Amino acid sequence: MYQFSYAEVQDDSVAEAKDRERQLLDRSINLLTAAREKGPQSIEAAQAIHFLNRVWSAFVEDLGSPENELPKELRANLISIGLWLLREGEEVRQGRSENFDGLIEVSQIIRDGIQ
Repeated sequence: MYQFSYAEVQDDSVAEAKDRERQLLDRSINLLTAAREKGPQSIEAAQAIHFLNRVWSAFVEDLGSPENELPKELRANLISIGLWLLREGEEVRQGRSENFDGLIEVSQIIRDGIQ
């Protein structure tokens, strides 16, 4: 029989959560890439922006939670980035922007920074 310390289980949970976050960002990046190729008025664009909104709304809510253990300054910076992504996504959705490249690049930077 295996016995795990609380710290080992907690480390596994954190690692799993980070892996899920990377997977969500990968999915968002893939959708945004397809949307960029099809154009801002495509169904792919609508799907990509909808997914981005869901992901970043959840991230911002979690980052704003007092239970989130990231350093306060990092949380504030990530919230700012998330709000920018949400605003820029809305600009694309409204047809006022075609900045898929910016959405993709920022998402890649955040994904690559998850350790």
